[in-house]
Amino acid sequence: MKQLCVFFFFLTLSLQAQFQVNGIVKESTTNKPLPFATITTTDGINSISDVDGKFSIVTPIPFTAFDVSYIGFTKARIAIEKNKNYYVVMLSQKTDDLNEVVVPGENPALAIIRKAIINKDNNNPQKKLQSFEFKSYKKLIVSANPDSINGRIDSVFVQKSRGDQFSKIDSSEYKFKDIVRQQHLFQTEKVSQYQFANNTLKETILGTKMAGFKQPVYEIIAFNLQSFSIYDSGYELFETKYNSPIANDALKDYNYKLLDSLIIDGRNTYMIYFKNKKKRRASGLEGVLYIDQNNFAVAKAVMRIKGVLDISGIHNFKYIPSEKLWFPTDKTFKIVKGKNDDDIKILGGTIQFDGDVENDFKERKKTASDFTYLLSQTNNFEIQYNIPIQIKKSAVTIEIKDDAINKPEAFWDTYRKDSLDSRSKKTYLALDSISIKKRIESRLRFGRKIINGYLPIGKFDLDLRKLFSYNNYEGFRLGIGGTTNERFSKNFRVEGYTAYGTKDNDFKYNLGIAARVGKFTNSWIGVSYTDDLREIASTVFAIDKKPFKIYDPRPINISTFYNYVTWKTFIETKIIPKTESLWELSRTAVEPQFNYIFNLNGKLYPNYVMTTAMVSLRWNPFSDYMQTPTGRIEVEKRFPKFTFQYTQSLPKIWQNDFEFSKIDFKTEYEKKYLNGQKTSLLFEVGYSFGAIPLTHLYNTSPNNITKETIIQRITFSGKNSFETMFFNEFFSSQYAYFQFKHGFSRVTLFKKIKPSLVIVSRMAWGNLQNPEQHIGLDYKTLNKGYFESGIELNQIYKGLGLGGFYRYGPNQLSKFQDNIAVKISFVLNIGL
Repeated sequence: MKQLCVFFFFLTLSLQAQFQVNGIVKESTTNKPLPFATITTTDGINSISDVDGKFSIVTPIPFTAFDVSYIGFTKARIAIEKNKNYYVVMLSQKTDDLNEVVVPGENPALAIIRKAIINKDNNNPQKKLQSFEFKSYKKLIVSANPDSINGRIDSVFVQKSRGDQFSKIDSSEYKFKDIVRQQHLFQTEKVSQYQFANNTLKETILGTKMAGFKQPVYEIIAFNLQSFSIYDSGYELFETKYNSPIANDALKDYNYKLLDSLIIDGRNTYMIYFKNKKKRRASGLEGVLYIDQNNFAVAKAVMRIKGVLDISGIHNFKYIPSEKLWFPTDKTFKIVKGKNDDDIKILGGTIQFDGDVENDFKERKKTASDFTYLLSQTNNFEIQYNIPIQIKKSAVTIEIKDDAINKPEAFWDTYRKDSLDSRSKKTYLALDSISIKKRIESRLRFGRKIINGYLPIGKFDLDLRKLFSYNNYEGFRLGIGGTTNERFSKNFRVEGYTAYGTKDNDFKYNLGIAARVGKFTNSWIGVSYTDDLREIASTVFAIDKKPFKIYDPRPINISTFYNYVTWKTFIETKIIPKTESLWELSRTAVEPQFNYIFNLNGKLYPNYVMTTAMVSLRWNPFSDYMQTPTGRIEVEKRFPKFTFQYTQSLPKIWQNDFEFSKIDFKTEYEKKYLNGQKTSLLFEVGYSFGAIPLTHLYNTSPNNITKETIIQRITFSGKNSFETMFFNEFFSSQYAYFQFKHGFSRVTLFKKIKPSLVIVSRMAWGNLQNPEQHIGLDYKTLNKGYFESGIELNQIYKGLGLGGFYRYGPNQLSKFQDNIAVKISFVLNIGL
């Protein structure tokens, strides 16, 4: 999601207005800035300074003076001077202070916050109200204030001490300023209906339009800029979650300070400043909560993080006397450029950010793009409370109506808070024209296909995975394949491939057809025929989508495959909420391509037929989904995730040889930290019973070749494989597997050497029933368990990395060097 919105990163905030005053508030004795001081104009317009003490007052008409107040300091009144729009306000400390809440020996702000936490459920609309419904209008722009850009950009003369001097025009910056004078850089609007009932909140998008796109980029529409509720224990800002300043355990993470008192909507409120206790500024949230002095509800909130990006979210509320409740009325989200001395590469280009100006560090020269900003404003209206509401399709968090992208201008005029100004109107005209001229939408479609491993060619998507690969049995595998796309038909598809192995001199192929039988559930029914090879005893969850890799190194050293010829009919659907499932009925003829015979009660099977029914289901209960006119998208990926698969043989049907059952399960968990670290856990278990040949048991994904020395065994690492386990060393009919990974943030050793350290630990236990049935291979079992740990240094240089792993425990080998595996890794980052 962030990659689709990454062009929003060139940001700062400086809005054009009819009357604007800027300044900074400082302490007179120390000259230090005072964050979140209250600024009030003579006309009653309120504002606050930011974390650096800076403020900006924007009004439609001029004002004559403004007051600046800060708890513990004497209030100052500043008169507006002609031709002056920047003021340095110095406040002097005083001895008296607010006395509304005084707890002996305790910071008064803590007492207020504790009461706000205790009263959360009484003040949270999603807890106190049985239901509510409202409409909202949201407008997001990426723009720049041309008046903030240095005048020399569009001037051929620069003033010097001895007069004007000719200077060559910087044409790129001149053009940039000329563009933003007439239009915004990007713009999108949407009108939504929000419904809440039975603890479910759903957004239905009634209308949406995006400059430059006939069909909007739906992921951008669903992009979560800030949390809906201020009362959630985790507050989300720019798709990153932080512990809320009024979470139950907030006092361990934040320091609080009582700043001032202020009247909002006729009610007295406290201004509470909060800041993360960690020393690093970018470690967490800071901001101001306006707490109602009577019921301790949040009447307004300013949430901010400041680092490479300076991001702020403002929540405004209106008091409803009948419900004794503050209800959200509007939100503002802003991104400005922050401070960092690293250049950041995005979309193939480099964006520079200033570092903190310390010692002899020289601030780089600003360019026109430094004055770009992102601003999103949301206004709620037609609010209704405690009315009968029935939410349809409640499993989908966001639903976009089919006609939402085709609304007439009269629709937008009805819902816009203000009519579009000339810059906004020109934005749609200009970007639509540019999009058509430069084929932006077709390029975006092309990029999406490439990331997923397909090359679109007219009505057909070429599968890049099928073009080239290598393994020890087939040698070089050369092929071609793919599927018809939406340009061919939205309700019918044909897919297939063919491949040839240069070592086994044999062709493999597949052909399938499918028809869509449900639009909302994206249900398809189809049939296919396949004649191909597969690694023995490999665990495959059919519902998992195989990720696109330019290379897949693990199969290079595999020699033991079986040939399978399969007729299959299937149904794939998302009809069960928050799931994807695949239901199959198949007949497979199996022929092992290695020395193996299955002995069942004295009858030998060098090859065999298996007729099975299978269901494979992935369940993401904590994720959020968006239903679009083109399909369902997982917009908020949350963990844990669960995958379940059950396979049952069908006796005496289509010449089936064996009776057996298989149950497979896995769960995945990931946690990302604010400092760039990530922890991931993976647990898998498989249980099979009945008469099952070795080809369809479990090998727990080994990835080590049988060679004499460590150097000879160096290969590429797999994703979740045992790097020290040799191929065909262990087989199981039941197994359990656990993997722990923790990746630390990248460390800069040299300018281009920035490795990421990952610690890895894997373990597995297993059992093999009736080992006497399997004739031909020598192997061991996992009854005593298998353990390995290691470290990876990933992305050391241009994506290349190196890892080392060690085998220990009951299955440790006698020679020390045989327990060590050295692996090469490669990470390819694709940005679009």
